[in-house]
Amino acid sequence: MRYGILLSLIFAAWTAFSQGWTPMGARSMAMANASTTLNDVWAYHHNPGALGDVKEFTAGLSYENRFLLKELQAQGFSVAVPMKVGVISVGGQFYGSSQYRTYKAGLGYSMKLSDKFFAGVQLNYLGLRLPENYGSANTMTAEVGVYAKITDQWKIGASVFNLGRAKLSGYADDRFSTMMRVGSSYNFSDKLIVALDFEKNLDYDLRIKTGVEYEVIKHFKLRGGFATAPIELSAGIGYQWKQIQLGVGSSYHQVLGWSPNFSLVFQSDKNSK
Repeated sequence: MRYGILLSLIFAAWTAFSQGWTPMGARSMAMANASTTLNDVWAYHHNPGALGDVKEFTAGLSYENRFLLKELQAQGFSVAVPMKVGVISVGGQFYGSSQYRTYKAGLGYSMKLSDKFFAGVQLNYLGLRLPENYGSANTMTAEVGVYAKITDQWKIGASVFNLGRAKLSGYADDRFSTMMRVGSSYNFSDKLIVALDFEKNLDYDLRIKTGVEYEVIKHFKLRGGFATAPIELSAGIGYQWKQIQLGVGSSYHQVLGWSPNFSLVFQSDKNSK
């Protein structure tokens, strides 16, 4: 009975954290992962185009416990290194447990194409490991993204993960997930950001995600978000101390419950965004 319940939960989590693609960072998660236009180090996992606007060396670690189950944990990291021309990035993520695990590791390059337009590309090594009797699958795939500053306040972005529709197995043409995302955000002031994303996994319904971030006092931010299909609510806080940024929060699924998250970011310039 317990095994059957666990399989059901894994399937439900799969619809949100699909094979090969997993959002990372407490900031994004607290904003319902409406993150296509968030130009921070976690853009490695959300939109490589937005990494072109990262101006300082930045490194981050992320953790989430999906539905408070040890079998559904997600860990990830990303590093962005600005060069004279462009930004080089590396990152990776692990999701699941010894019985079911997905993982991704890769290298990216992003650059500024004009004063207001950025683009990025990544090559990723993807893997999926199932219980011993079911085997595993590994492949290489690509991700591309673009990011634009329409005005100082209004930004738009788009990304496509798994461009080549890499195969998961030969059975029924099963493939790693292809994820397409389009989003926009608006800075109503120096303290308030509102973001909206449209996210389409080719195997599932369109998801609409919206998030908000508000700086209550200097360096202390409140975050919240809402997502559809399935409906999820999220909330969290962020605090910056010198060159360290700490984020904590949780999302809530109306059937499966809470998913707490945590991230830690180091940025070489204390005047980070």
